[in-house]
Amino acid sequence: MEIYGYLASIFVGLILGILGGGGSILTIPILVYIFHLDVVTASAYSLFIVGITSLAGSIPKYKDHLVNLRTGILFGLPSIITIFITRKWIVPAIPEVLFDYSTVVLTKRMLLLGIFALLMILAAIAMLKEEKPLIHHEPSNKGLLISIEGSLIGFLTGLVGAGGGFLIIPALVLLTGLPFKTAVGTSLFIIAINSLMGFMGDVLNFQMDWIFLLTFTTLAVCGILIGTHVCKYISSAKLRRSFAWFVLIMGCWILIAELM
Repeated sequence: MEIYGYLASIFVGLILGILGGGGSILTIPILVYIFHLDVVTASAYSLFIVGITSLAGSIPKYKDHLVNLRTGILFGLPSIITIFITRKWIVPAIPEVLFDYSTVVLTKRMLLLGIFALLMILAAIAMLKEEKPLIHHEPSNKGLLISIEGSLIGFLTGLVGAGGGFLIIPALVLLTGLPFKTAVGTSLFIIAINSLMGFMGDVLNFQMDWIFLLTFTTLAVCGILIGTHVCKYISSAKLRRSFAWFVLIMGCWILIAELM
């Protein structure tokens, strides 16, 4: 099973390279269900894996002038504080058993994976909707909206170990008017700084298996470099729909597996 897990890590990178998000949607289930890590450790490892992989993928995007650093920093800074606080204090403070009455039990694992599965389902539904031309506008409070969005995504990233790419890209397009390809490249940069900052909070709390972590991450980096190159020749619309169906099925499966 571990061989399949390591092969899947390459696929994680491919998805990040092509879509600019979705790495955590695959990474956490792989770590939990194939490598049998507990959900908190898996979310911590996911932050490192997705963070380093996104950073590697943002470099060729930057060379192609597809990363807007100013927007990335403006969006990323508010989330850095939120994600660090969430990983350092909020996640460790959640009790292992939140609710236990008769035959009904709600555990920390069920809560985090349940939230994660719901996010997967919502992201899949959003991707399956017919894409409509986006009308760019310049709201007067654009900076405030970007900061609020960044803070919310930082909390989400910290809570479930998800990079938030499928939330970041639409926000960048709608709030800043960036072209889609530039939004994808900028999203990778934001995911990198968000995820790595969140991981710093975990380094202070957990013992890390660095050999496993670096092996998985190296394979994912290979995948994102391939994906960045391949995305130039693949219809993003068809790939987006195929991946959306995969995410929807995976999200439903996790939700059923944890609640049954």
